Amino acid sequence: MKTISQGLLNVRHNSPLLGLVCTVLAVPLWTSSCSSHPRFNVAVIPRTDGIMPWEPAHTGAEDASDRTGVFVYWNAPPREDDVEAQIALVDRVVLDKYQGLVLAPDQSLALITPVRRALAHGIPTVIIGSPLPIAPGGNLSYILNDDAAGGRLGADRVGQMLNGHGTIAILGINSDVAGIMIRARALEEHLAGHYPGVHVVDKRMGSFNVPHEQQVAEDTLRNNPKLDAIISLMSTTTDGVMAALENAPGKGVVKVIGFDSADTLGNPPFAQRPALDCVIQMDSRSMGEQGVELIHARLTGQSVPTLVYLQPKLITRENANLPEIRRMLSMDFKLGKWRWSNAQ
Repeated sequence: MKTISQGLLNVRHNSPLLGLVCTVLAVPLWTSSCSSHPRFNVAVIPRTDGIMPWEPAHTGAEDASDRTGVFVYWNAPPREDDVEAQIALVDRVVLDKYQGLVLAPDQSLALITPVRRALAHGIPTVIIGSPLPIAPGGNLSYILNDDAAGGRLGADRVGQMLNGHGTIAILGINSDVAGIMIRARALEEHLAGHYPGVHVVDKRMGSFNVPHEQQVAEDTLRNNPKLDAIISLMSTTTDGVMAALENAPGKGVVKVIGFDSADTLGNPPFAQRPALDCVIQMDSRSMGEQGVELIHARLTGQSVPTLVYLQPKLITRENANLPEIRRMLSMDFKLGKWRWSNAQ
């Protein structure tokens, strides 16, 4: 036996999340060789499917399935803003009597009730990515991106890039996703405390609609002709900003720090987008992997942590090809192995 993804867990004992103090226990991992245990069916529902940053979670969940013998059913809404579809998927997990649920919620408040229904039916549930306003404990655990750390990474990067002086815009603020609000707050607080000469001259709300985000970015560029940099807090916002810059002659000097953005092959598009300075990427692969492992451990009667933080990575042109970065961004799951649930 080995502990759950040793070396990958970064657990904060006195987390500000929900004002809770969470006790972390070692989680033994049963491998697929433990044939005396029943085979469990676990549903994994990301925010959407087939794109970054959620497709690496597919790879991670498969890796955990190989080791534990858990059978994973993978399904997702067609778009990250299709909250009703995600609610229907979670409710279907309850109706079809899955033994576990790993969920990356599209919206913090709307998913409270369906998650509570799953918990009421005794389904062990792991929330990944961004938190819900439900206290962890019992059958509910969290494996979260450390969005506060990500916000500080963004602040340090832009502060150093501008030598402590300049003007920036913060785009992609989304009050429906708790993690994005956490990163936005940490970003501004760190800037104010460490880089007072960097001035935020514009802030805009974000959406999961790339054309809309492009329009917002174009408006931001028009209203701030001397802008030095843009920090985009969502992947769709980053895509919209890059499209706006490509269509705006003379705006190539504006540098972009993006969150959770990559092309269809899982690579930050540095070659195609010279204005892109860096990407601050959540480790969704480890979230999918550890989520399935944690469900398996709980179902086999083992003690599990209730709150785990994974550190985001700052990806640049210089480190994008390092093995640890390539593994984190890998979308190399085995076609033909997966079954899709009938939750529609």
